[in-house]
Amino acid sequence: MIWAGFIDYAILAYNAVAHHIASNSLHHVGISHLSLPRHAVFPGPWEEYIKAPVNKSHIRPSKVWHVEGSVSAPEAVLDWADKNSSTTIDPGGLIIFEFADNIAGRACFDISFSSQSTIHLALAYSESPKFAGHLPDATTDRQERDLPLYLPIKTEGITCVRPEFVRGAFKYLTLYIPKYAPKSGDIWFETDFPSPLEALGTQFNGLQDILGLQEDSPDHRAQRISISSLYVNCTAFPSNPNPRAYTGYFSSSSQLLNRIWYSGAYTLQLTTIDPAEGSALIDYNRRVDHNHSPQGSWYSNFTIANGTAITVDGAKRDRVAFPGDMAIAVPGIAVSTYDMIAARTALDSLFIRQYADGAFPYAGPPMGYGGEFSDTYHLHTLLGVWNYVLFTNDIPWLQSHWNAYLKAFEYSLAKVDLTGLFHVTSNNDWLRPGMTGHNLEATSIMYHVMQYTFRLADEIINDPYAKKQFARWNSIGQRMERGIDILWCEEKGLFGDNIGRRGCGGSAEALPQDGNSWAVLSGIVTNSTRRREISTNLRKRWTKYGAPATEFPNVISPFASSFELLAHCAAGNHDAAVELTELMWGYMLDGEGFTNSTCVEGFRIDGDIQYPAYWSSARNSHAHGWSTGPTMVLLTQILGITLETPLGRTWTVEPHLTRWLKNARGGFATGLGRFEVVLRSMKVQVFGRLEVLDLETPRGSQGTVVFGMTMSVEGGKARFVRFLDDGMRVEKMAPGWIDEQLEEDDGWQRPEVEERAAGVVDWQALEANYVKVS
Repeated sequence: MIWAGFIDYAILAYNAVAHHIASNSLHHVGISHLSLPRHAVFPGPWEEYIKAPVNKSHIRPSKVWHVEGSVSAPEAVLDWADKNSSTTIDPGGLIIFEFADNIAGRACFDISFSSQSTIHLALAYSESPKFAGHLPDATTDRQERDLPLYLPIKTEGITCVRPEFVRGAFKYLTLYIPKYAPKSGDIWFETDFPSPLEALGTQFNGLQDILGLQEDSPDHRAQRISISSLYVNCTAFPSNPNPRAYTGYFSSSSQLLNRIWYSGAYTLQLTTIDPAEGSALIDYNRRVDHNHSPQGSWYSNFTIANGTAITVDGAKRDRVAFPGDMAIAVPGIAVSTYDMIAARTALDSLFIRQYADGAFPYAGPPMGYGGEFSDTYHLHTLLGVWNYVLFTNDIPWLQSHWNAYLKAFEYSLAKVDLTGLFHVTSNNDWLRPGMTGHNLEATSIMYHVMQYTFRLADEIINDPYAKKQFARWNSIGQRMERGIDILWCEEKGLFGDNIGRRGCGGSAEALPQDGNSWAVLSGIVTNSTRRREISTNLRKRWTKYGAPATEFPNVISPFASSFELLAHCAAGNHDAAVELTELMWGYMLDGEGFTNSTCVEGFRIDGDIQYPAYWSSARNSHAHGWSTGPTMVLLTQILGITLETPLGRTWTVEPHLTRWLKNARGGFATGLGRFEVVLRSMKVQVFGRLEVLDLETPRGSQGTVVFGMTMSVEGGKARFVRFLDDGMRVEKMAPGWIDEQLEEDDGWQRPEVEERAAGVVDWQALEANYVKVS
């Protein structure tokens, strides 16, 4: 890319649009990120796919998953049950309830009968059915499972868990009264489910002390509790009282793709929280709040930022603002719920902890107090600034952070040395190994950040410092374009990870999914043939369950694969992007052990739900913002709606139906108005087969439509038709042209899905790459 030419063009284009807008007042119905709409912007039949509850303050379980011991009428508290009945639990009785979807919040109970002044009711939560039982799944990395929560029931009526014990994500809730009474304290546990304590025989008396249990007693045996109502008050997505008031939508001929889009949108809602309910990293929290919570305990009342809402990495854990996750999450939020205040709060939590040298912390509080840093996540913070400003046009916010942004940008730019590559000095990234030296991924992200820094500087073009740096930045960008060739592996048709042992032919050669994807999507690979070659070779590595992250043995990473989706689109291989979405995210929705409603942090190459970064499978987060790439990609790449300037005053629409879709439609809204694309395979008796593109953009905006040919278009409604049986010619027609004659293309056939083998686990590498507990 010739930077000076790009900037000149950008300035001229922006000035031209500004003049056009000034002379032609904008007629639009926009939305505000400061006050979200209370109803869906695009109502329609696609709303059936929305996972968010109608009433977020009263979510009831949908079924009984398991019962044991002395229990009666366990179905009485389900969402379809008669409200005049109650569920009863005696000591030794246990019920596991299943909710329709992964949810979050505070469990509440309407107690209709309690046999004693205090009953000890134990609660255990799990996202996956694999860990539903006496013990919860895990937020900690110091033991395999969390401790269950002991909830004292002292009176009849409504009892809820305390606010600090809001659980960030769960689909299964276990309730039981232990057969043996607890000694004391709020947190304790019994033996692993399903083995009964009695099976321990002569060893039982010693284990009672370890487990915090007392000898059996007549008083405890007489305990009984009756529950007339069980519900969860969901505290996630606090910005909008109507969680179904989506500002974007997607619908297509693939029901699986539709489910995937909405599962991503819902995941992003669960990972948007009240900042006062943050951080499950109790050991990190201790540096600030000096807590004395015992090992295995958990809570969610650490304040991670100022504000009313914040986007975090995961719903269950870590509940912290990680900028890498935001690279995927923020655009997804922008095109689904428009909760951009949550994105701004997350960015502010990073800027406020910026180090003196310009570096940003690895993540927001509680990190930043111990010098935690990542070169790549530092760069993702800068990308987050672009995404926030692009979708909100919050120029005052940008100006207030501009000096800090430039300092951070120059901090990273100084790490591009004479090789033309970024020299990484921090091991931290997305937990993958090998992040050192002259690294492919970091170099490509740096190049991407540079492009957006030019464009941000254009938005505050009177900054004398930025204007003076354009030539120097341009020179470094050109050096990076040349330098990346050092890492090219000709025989493999992919880049190596870095110079040295993880490079081409090195002793630990790695041809990384993340770095090769970033090399294509960032534009640092300027040769279109090479971009397509990388896309083709990435696809060749797919397994039965998705795309392997070869830089991290045994891992299938929805985070790295979200960037691969973008890379396939940047290479013009949109077919591969849709194919991978259905293959991998489809497995995450329908595979055994998943929530079937949200996007998991990662999983093992053989399809097991263990995320190989953690020795405990129970720690995997099943609602993770970095895994929601399709929610962004399906709208911005497949339907091809791209905002070129803030709010979409200028835009490009370049839709791709691909061989997998007969029709697709979708859109999103900004403060300027609605952007919507409807693309259908149709036929007309007179003309034969057609592709019909209907487009709506805000009036007063200007854009480019790429649909067989490139056309400049004024904002408003428009129809374009591609005549498939007439030389693929394209014509712009009046909206509604021959609607009455259009018929479904009954000749369209979906291609067969390619069979692939499952990945094989390298058990030695699996153990070697577990994150070490400090």
